[in-house]
Amino acid sequence: MRPSKHAKIVATLGPASDDFQTIQALFNAGADVFRLNFSHGRHEDHQRRLEIIREVERQGGRPIGVLLDLQGPKLRIGTFPGGPIQLAEGQAFRLDLDAKAPGSAGRVLLPHPEIFAALQPGAELLLDDGRVRLRVERCGADFAETRVLNGGPLSDRKGVNVPGVVLPLSALTEKDRKDLQFGLKLGVDWVALSFVQRPQDIAEVRALVEGRAGIVAKLEKPAAIAALDAIVAETDAVMVARGDLGVEMPAEAVPAIQKRIVHACRRAGKPVIVATQMLESMVTAPVPTRAEASDVATAIYEGADAVMLSAESASGRYPVEAVRMMSRIVGHTEGDPHYRAAIDASRTDPPSNAPDAIGFAVRHVTELLQAAATVAYTSAGYSALRMARERPAAPIIGMTPRLAVARRLALVWGVHAVLCHDVADMPEITDLACVTACREGFGEAGQTIVISAGMPFGVSGTTNLLRIAQIP
Repeated sequence: MRPSKHAKIVATLGPASDDFQTIQALFNAGADVFRLNFSHGRHEDHQRRLEIIREVERQGGRPIGVLLDLQGPKLRIGTFPGGPIQLAEGQAFRLDLDAKAPGSAGRVLLPHPEIFAALQPGAELLLDDGRVRLRVERCGADFAETRVLNGGPLSDRKGVNVPGVVLPLSALTEKDRKDLQFGLKLGVDWVALSFVQRPQDIAEVRALVEGRAGIVAKLEKPAAIAALDAIVAETDAVMVARGDLGVEMPAEAVPAIQKRIVHACRRAGKPVIVATQMLESMVTAPVPTRAEASDVATAIYEGADAVMLSAESASGRYPVEAVRMMSRIVGHTEGDPHYRAAIDASRTDPPSNAPDAIGFAVRHVTELLQAAATVAYTSAGYSALRMARERPAAPIIGMTPRLAVARRLALVWGVHAVLCHDVADMPEITDLACVTACREGFGEAGQTIVISAGMPFGVSGTTNLLRIAQIP
C-alpha cells in the first residue's frame, strides 16, 4: 500500500501499547518504527512486544523497524533517610562519596567518583532535571562543596547532570551491555546509544554490534554538540533527544540546536529523529496543543527523517490517537506548497563521490521527466540513503533482497522498503522495478521510473548506475 507521507513515525511501546490489537492499530495509524525503551520493563516484556511486531509485520506485508533504546549511564544522588529536604538559594551543600553518612539538608552521597574527577571550581551541577542548580566552590577526588543557585525540594535518587563537562564515562553500562546482547539476539534493527559525548562512544558500541544493527547516536549533552560533525560521521543515524538536552542547555537554545543537528545529518545523508515531548499533552488529552502541532510541523519542514512519540504511545491514555494525530500533522505539512520550497532551500551540495553523484542526478532526472517514482536496488541500503539525502519529490522504492536492510530502511525519509529476490543483471532489475512500482501503487503503464543500483550487484557502497525506464 502506497504510504501517504515521506517522514516516518517512531512509536515507543509500553504498558499502554502492550498487546497485539494496540500495536497493530499503531501500525495502521502510521507508525513505521517501534521503540523498545530498555530504561523500563523486563527482557521478557520487550521480547513479547517484538514478537507481536513481527506478527503485525507479517500480516501487514510491510517491513517494520525496531529500535532498541539503551538506558545509558544514569547519574543519581543517594537517599535522605529523614525524607525530602528543602534547599535554599545561597546555602552551602556538599556532595561526597561517603556511603555511610546519611543524607541531610547539608550533604548527600554522590556515588560517582568520575564526576568528582572531572569537576573544577565554577562548574555547575543540575539535580532533578535542572530544578535544583549548584555551583562548585571547592572540590577534590571524593567531594564537592557547592553553593545553591536555584533551590527547591530534593528527594531520594534524583538525577544529576553536569553540563559543559566531558565525563570519563563509558557510554555503555554493564546493564546496557546485557540489554544490547539480548536485543541483538532478538533481531532488533537499530540500537540507540544514550548520552553520547564523543565519536569514540559510537566506536565502542559498533565493535559490539558487529553490523547486526544500525547505530543511533542520541545527542543530549553539550559535549556531543561540540563534536557534532565527528559524531554524525561516525554514527549511522542521530536522535535529537531534547529531554536531557533541554536540561543541560538553556531552553531557548534547543530549537537552534535541533535545526543545526538536522542540517548536519541531512548534509551527511544520515537519518535523523526528532524526539521528546512532541505531543506531550496527549498523554492525558485526546488532542494536542496548537504549539505541539507546530513543533511536529517544524521538524517536518526542516526535513527530519522521523518524529518520535515517547510517553504518548507508551503510557498515555490515547496511544493510537497520538500516532494518528502525528501522521495527520506530517501529511498536512508535506501537502503544504511551501513544504517543498523549504526542503529545497535547505538542501546542500553532495560530497564528490559516485554514489552521491548518482543520488544527485536521480533527483534532477526525476524532476525533469516528472517520474512517477525512483527505485533504489540496494543490498545494504546505501543507494536508498543516497537518494533520500536529496529529498526527491517522487517516492523512493527501496528494493532489497535482505529483510534486515528493508526493516532498517523503515526509518529513512521517503523510502518505501520492499523485499525482493537477488537479481543477476540490469534487465532483470529494470523488469522487477517496473513490476514493483505498479504492485506497490507508485506507477502505472506508460509512466517513467528512475532506477539506481551498484555494480557489481550485491556489493555494499558501489552505487554507480542510473537507468530510466518506462513501465510497460
